[in-house]
Amino acid sequence: MTTFPGGTSLSFLDVYDDPAPDGVVGGSPHLHLASTECYVVVGGEGELHAVTLDGCREIPLRPGSVVWFTPGTIHRAVNHGGLRVIVLMANAGLPEAGDAVMTFPRDVVADPDRYRAAATLPPRATEAERAADARKRRDLAVEGFLPLRDALRNGDPAPLREFHAAAASLVRRRARSWAPIVRDGPLAQAEATLALTGDLSLGLAPHLERAAVFHSPRRRAFGMCGRLSPVDTARAEADEEHAQ
Repeated sequence: MTTFPGGTSLSFLDVYDDPAPDGVVGGSPHLHLASTECYVVVGGEGELHAVTLDGCREIPLRPGSVVWFTPGTIHRAVNHGGLRVIVLMANAGLPEAGDAVMTFPRDVVADPDRYRAAATLPPRATEAERAADARKRRDLAVEGFLPLRDALRNGDPAPLREFHAAAASLVRRRARSWAPIVRDGPLAQAEATLALTGDLSLGLAPHLERAAVFHSPRRRAFGMCGRLSPVDTARAEADEEHAQ
């Protein structure tokens, strides 16, 4: 069981700083099907463009901004200059297991093989090649995003509902493997905390003798919204100097 708070995941995100075909600088629009996501802005400025059945919103982002959004929110990180964000994601492990679906054009989202090919960044030898692949993927997501947004602005929610249905169909098979991720992460943490409160109500605190401090290395990767530096909480190591 992860010891990271709430069974969440944490990443540092430098939002892409090159323009998409519509001239907007930023990342790939996408949604999560089962996880709530939170941005804590630590540098630069930008916006979060969000699309739900309630409408389209453009939320300013600047240092100190905190914004979170629930499953089903199509979101696009827009970079006005140096935008850097700490990303907290519920259900650590679900995004990596396919919880996110990008807003590719409808014919791509409707075909699992085409979607997989478009969403997967191939291994490349150079940083420039990997960046070009990430840009191509982002641009395809923007191509599909704009009709969804514009239809909703014009009072037509049908394309968004169609995308929701296609996204659910895309993850149907792999979602069968998600229950253990939730059970071993946030649910296990909640149950462990309940057990602790039971002990504490009796004046007992044996868990305090197992106190430890953890640290984890970070790696750098091309994500959907920008360059990610995820913290690998699953491989966190106890700090022996402070562990009991």
